[in-house]
Amino acid sequence: MNHAGHQPTPQQPLASGFGHYTAAAAVVEGMNLSGCVAIVTGGYSGLGLETVRALDGVGVRVFVPARRPDHARGVLAAADLGGVEVFDMDLGVQASVKEFAREYVASGNRLDILINNAAIMACPETRVGPGWEAQFATNHLGHFTLVNELWPVLADGGARVVALSSTGHKISGIHFDDPQFMHGYDKWQAYGQAKTANSLFAVELDAQGTDYGVRAFAVNPGGIMTGLQRHLTNEEMVAAGWMDDTGKLKDGFKSAGEGAATSVWAATSPLLDGKGGVYCEDCDIASPTEQESEFARFAGVDAHAVDPESAWRLWMLSAELTGVNAFD
Repeated sequence: MNHAGHQPTPQQPLASGFGHYTAAAAVVEGMNLSGCVAIVTGGYSGLGLETVRALDGVGVRVFVPARRPDHARGVLAAADLGGVEVFDMDLGVQASVKEFAREYVASGNRLDILINNAAIMACPETRVGPGWEAQFATNHLGHFTLVNELWPVLADGGARVVALSSTGHKISGIHFDDPQFMHGYDKWQAYGQAKTANSLFAVELDAQGTDYGVRAFAVNPGGIMTGLQRHLTNEEMVAAGWMDDTGKLKDGFKSAGEGAATSVWAATSPLLDGKGGVYCEDCDIASPTEQESEFARFAGVDAHAVDPESAWRLWMLSAELTGVNAFD
């Protein structure tokens, strides 16, 4: 683990001028990003769709790899985003990820922004590939392989990579002794591990990529009701404190457009030039979690999710599992 010359960006807010309820469109208002190219995974539902909408609105050429490409095209067309280009890719299938990435590299298209937005949450125990736990395999390992296979074009464009984490990272660190939950599955521990993995991935990618001009950011979009909750009952969401017994959402929840804002900010803000490897929320770099605060479960980043040693260890584990490592 030798990242000579890499200066970590302080995990402290920059006073961006934006906030909790800033909309994605407001973050890029007045920008002209014509000529920029972005890939957004899961860019046809929930947060991903609003992320694509904001980028498309300022001239970015957007590619959306999708597990159900025809469905994705229909959704995007209905949202007046018919110019967005859709390709076939299933994050849970390593061969599919590699095929998309290799075709993209071969296409000659540049790449300025990659937003690893797609995710699954708290699903029943599901195994993919060689028996991998689905949340870790889809949310983390799929994106790990995507980034490493896209490395030639990411490095060529000095791209920004945005990895969507969440406050779910506070539930669990990485279960290095049993990352695939072979000895007892807990859907929330598995989700927490996957979201910590997304954050640690940004930390290590930034450390490895800085010399190439590639910077990476982890993002907590905030609480938003999207298709991500499809595996949860109302009772579970009441118990989690997300809504009351009548189904009314608790204060602090965001619209999808507000939830997409931090991803768009991390991908485009000039304030982040020369910075990276940090966890962001509410359109700014987040503060470390104040563990004594009543908001500790919902605000800030826990130390284990930005720990450089864990980030390196996770990278090496991921490279071993996938057989892919652009920096080997």
